[in-house]
Parts: sequence; structure tokens; C-alpha cells
Amino acid sequence: MAKKIVIVEDDIDQRNNYIDAISKKGYQVRGFSSRTEALLGFDSELPDLVILDIILGDEVDAGFELCRDLLARSPNLPVIFLTERIAEIDKISGLRLGAWDYLPKPISLDYLSEKISSLLRIHEARNLAAQGTAEAKIVGDMSIDQDALLVSWKNHPINLSGTEFRMLAKLVRVPGHAVSYDTLMNATMQSLVTNNTINTHMRNIRKKFETIDPDFKCIKSEYGFGYRWSTQ
Repeated sequence: MAKKIVIVEDDIDQRNNYIDAISKKGYQVRGFSSRTEALLGFDSELPDLVILDIILGDEVDAGFELCRDLLARSPNLPVIFLTERIAEIDKISGLRLGAWDYLPKPISLDYLSEKISSLLRIHEARNLAAQGTAEAKIVGDMSIDQDALLVSWKNHPINLSGTEFRMLAKLVRVPGHAVSYDTLMNATMQSLVTNNTINTHMRNIRKKFETIDPDFKCIKSEYGFGYRWSTQ
């Protein structure tokens, strides 16, 4: 059965272009133009992946509000922000909400389609992992599954965004070795990433581990260089 994609975009031409391009890849695609319209659609059925613009009509943060609502209903639902709002604070806000990716407009329709395929493969791998059919790497008290982008600490799952997971994976590739800001920036797979962005992501990752284990201290800052994973 074809995967179901929803696009929430108030510009009718852009919305139709996205729908046409993604439909040609074999997906079932629906489009909504406003937060209210999208919420009514989600009440009847949740899709397999959602693409959100942030500004919808007169609502400047409508996409953020939709993301919050969607993830309250389905915490593992892949959500992509696709927007002209590319300020660092907006990217950080979107990722903190739990979005899987944050893409700037304009965007290649082929690239968007490949991004959707990639995230759906990750989502499928996570489902397999939940059924106990995937393999994970063990680093001390942490289990990390590269295919499913799943992490657990002392047998408790840690809910990381895709960006946070990729950064953590770089950090634990060789435990004890310092990883530079440049390497961590590359791991985000985003443009215009600053040291500040990396620091924010690392603080968020630490907090998620500390929620499970208040004594967690494996992520060490290497002043002026980057970070290091230290076994406890």
C-alpha cells in the first residue's frame, strides 16, 4: 500500500508543485492550505509523513503549532518543516519540537522526494527495531541503532531528532576521542550551522539523557574544539 503524505502549504502553486512531484514517486498525497483545514484532515486520518510550512496565512507560527499537535497524537510521526524562515532560532525551535528535519525554500523537488523516501525508510527501520528484529551497537550503557536512528540508555529509550542522532553517532564512533565542531556540523546535514547551533543541540541531547539518568556525564565539552564521549 502506498505511503500517505500530507503537505500543509498556503501558496497554492507551491502546494500543487509539491503534490505533483511527490505523487509521481508513488505516494498518496493530500494538501491543506491552513492550520484549521489541516487539523480537520488529521482528525479523520493521520498520514505516514507530514510536510509543514510555518507561516500559514495570517498565522506566523501555525506550522509550529501543528507540529506540536501532531506529535502529541503520534510521537513517532515523521514531520518535516519546509519554509522560508531560515533564522537559526526558528531551526532550533522546529527541531526542539521534535521535527525530523528542517528544510529551506526554495528546494529541488527531486531532493524533497529523496528526503521523504529517506525518512520513511528510517521510520520503517524504527518499527522493525521495536519488534526486536534490528541490531544495535553497544557503547557502555548506551545502545545505538544506526539504521533506525534509535538510542537507549540503561534500557530506557531516548527520543532524539534525526539531527541529534547523527551528531551523537559521530560522537560515539570512537569513544574517548574529541570530535570537532566541523565534523559535528557536517553531521547535521544542514547549511549555515554555527558553533552556537551545535552547542544548543548538545545541551538538548544531554538533557534528554539526564531525564533518564540525573548522573549522566558522558558528553564532555572540549573548549574551542568540539565535544567528546567519555565512558563513565
